[in-house]
Amino acid sequence: MRALKIAATGMTAQQMRVEVISQNLSNMSTTGYNARRAEFADLAYEQVARAGTVTAETGTVLPTGVQMGLGVRPAAVSMELRQGSLSATGGDLDFAIEGRGYLEVTLPSGASAYTRDGALKRTGEGLIVTSDGYPVVPEIVIPEDARSLSVNASGEVYAHFLDATEPQLLGQFTLTNFTNAKGLEAMGSNLFLETGASGPPLVSQPGTEGLGTLRQGYLEDSTVDPVREITDLIEAQRGYELNAKVLSAADQMLAATTQVR
Repeated sequence: MRALKIAATGMTAQQMRVEVISQNLSNMSTTGYNARRAEFADLAYEQVARAGTVTAETGTVLPTGVQMGLGVRPAAVSMELRQGSLSATGGDLDFAIEGRGYLEVTLPSGASAYTRDGALKRTGEGLIVTSDGYPVVPEIVIPEDARSLSVNASGEVYAHFLDATEPQLLGQFTLTNFTNAKGLEAMGSNLFLETGASGPPLVSQPGTEGLGTLRQGYLEDSTVDPVREITDLIEAQRGYELNAKVLSAADQMLAATTQVR
């Protein structure tokens, strides 16, 4: 009975949707996290009687035909690229990106990864790194005797010293953009990798080439909307239950067929 398999695909799809919602809710406090959305597409159709064909009996053209669907399949789990709200932290090494763009970091393998998590730290040598210790590109080292640090919207990093009235320019952060940011591959720890779908990285200074700017002392909040997620969760749960009822009904119909004497 085809309904058994169709209902099973529906239950699998709703289960996947619940898993995506669970991922979003678990990251509702993750800095710079973009909510994900599960997207689905219907499966291929069995053409019992194709629309537009001529019937053999009368020679008329079928206006609609008979197309029997075979269920649903996952099409994509895509990021919602929206700007998260900014929360003030007051930290010298906390940066929020206002607008498009990612910070580039160097992984231990030497490969590049990209993040919107601006909660940066400094090593014992003064190198600016992520929370996991990955150096930010370009590498900027804070002098040991620097009293404070200031970063303007263009990403220029200045160090202030006790014995100097003018700050010293240490370097400038750059931002990276992609033609299709939704095509980036998430690797965990708020990091993304370039893929063939994302296109090559486009590096430029903050505030240029359509990129956002940096705001020191702020962090970008997650874009997860808890109310919307709970609403979607209830809807997915109801969809799962309805497909389970179809599965049960089809099983009862199949049992009635086998019990015919």
